[in-house]
This record gives sequence, structure tokens and C-alpha cells, in this order.
Amino acid sequence: MGQRPHRRDARPGAARGARPGPLPVEPVTPEPPRPHGRTLLTQSWHDLTFLHWSTDPAAVAPLLPAGCEPDTHEGVTHVGLIAFRMHRIGLLGLPGLPGIGSFPETNVRLYSRDALGRRGVVFRSLEATRSAAVLVARAGFGLPYTWADMAVAREGDRVHYRSERRLPGPRGAFSRITAAIGEPLTEPEPLEHFLTARWGLHTTLRGRTVFLPNSHPRWPLHRARLERCEENLITAAGLPAPTGEPVSVLYSPGVPVRFGPPRR
Repeated sequence: MGQRPHRRDARPGAARGARPGPLPVEPVTPEPPRPHGRTLLTQSWHDLTFLHWSTDPAAVAPLLPAGCEPDTHEGVTHVGLIAFRMHRIGLLGLPGLPGIGSFPETNVRLYSRDALGRRGVVFRSLEATRSAAVLVARAGFGLPYTWADMAVAREGDRVHYRSERRLPGPRGAFSRITAAIGEPLTEPEPLEHFLTARWGLHTTLRGRTVFLPNSHPRWPLHRARLERCEENLITAAGLPAPTGEPVSVLYSPGVPVRFGPPRR
């Protein structure tokens, strides 16, 4: 009888039965690196101001979902405070939900990557004015939305954001932000791509870490000047208080966004 051919593992050096190691981290790309799949949610983000501070990866690693680690740029990771107007949330590609589909939002976020090499964000808190949207997002997607009294106002080249948390606590969490909009960026720097070109989020849903992919057109970005920032949302989210000025201040008029279903 002929000798049975020896079956080789497709991964060089892998032992039989060994679990595959982490895949290479995907590159930072200004357009989505993968299809988002069937559209689960549609929405638009308008009048966004991005504030970012650098921080030690070791300080944020315990705050990420299981299986995720801090995503870094030149050895540091970042905490973001992002204020904007959410517009026309819709389910399954349908028009925006009446009464709850548009509202101000301010979120605190971290930067993550997983064993499949996918880069994403992890939200530590998301303030919103619509209590129904808060309940749906917390129950359906495991996202830490909170109900807040908020306002966004545009005056010429300045945009003002205000937020005061209601429920759940800690009560007294707030932010006051004013940014002056500058010139458009024709070619963002690598850090600016790293902080904004994010094509999904990691969250914990029913005890498991999942990745919720999104897609949208390339960001239209402007430089911005921070004129006012009074807030305690970052420390309320369990993070060290930022020190000094942000390392990046950006503005965008916004983009339409589509989310696909959660993936393992």
C-alpha cells in the first residue's frame, strides 16, 4: 500500500492543534478596508469636533473588551472627546426613526485592535438627549449611552457644544466645548488619519466581544482651534484627567454612515 501523504499545516512552524496567533494589524486607510455587510443601521454625523490627548497604553488596556488591546501610533494611544449632532438614525436602511433619530451626542472613546487585526474604537461613554435611543443602544448593542441635557450651536466659524448628564450617573458629568473652524485639510497627517479613519467599534454584547463594522465616505476634515474645553466626562469614564492641550483638534461638517451587523 502507498504511504499516506503527510498533511502539512498551512501556517509555517505551527504545531498540530495549536491555536492560530494574532493576524497582522490592518493598515490605516481613508476608505473602509472591508464591506460592512448587510446594512443594520443608517445615520449621519454632522458638525463634529474631534479632541484628542495622548495617553499611556497601559492606563487604558484594562478598560478594553476581552481580546482587544490598545491601538497605538508611534508608541502611544489616545483618548478622544468627540462632540457632534447625530441625524436620522434608521433601521435596516429605512428612513430615520421619527422622534428619536436626531440628537446631539458627545462621546469619550479609546482606540483598539483585535486578534483579527481589525482596528476600531471602544466607547467609554456616549451622552445623548433621546432617552429612547439611550435605552435601545444600551440593550441592543451593549453601548454605554447616557441620557443628558445637551445643545449644539453654530455661529459663523465657531461651533459650541454643551452637555449635562442626567441618568445614569455619575450625576454632574458635563462638557462645554467651543471650537473655531479653520482651513480644510487636503491631505491629513498620519496621526489625523489614525484618529478618524475608524471602520468599526469593539463592544461587549451578552458577555462576548463583538466588532460592529461601519462605512462612510472619506472624512472631509478641517483644522480647528480649541477656544473652550471644560469637562469631566473623561474622568467620569474611568480615565486619567488629560493634561495640557490636545495633541489634535479637528472639525468635520460630517458624513452619512452605514453600520453592518455585529461580528465575532
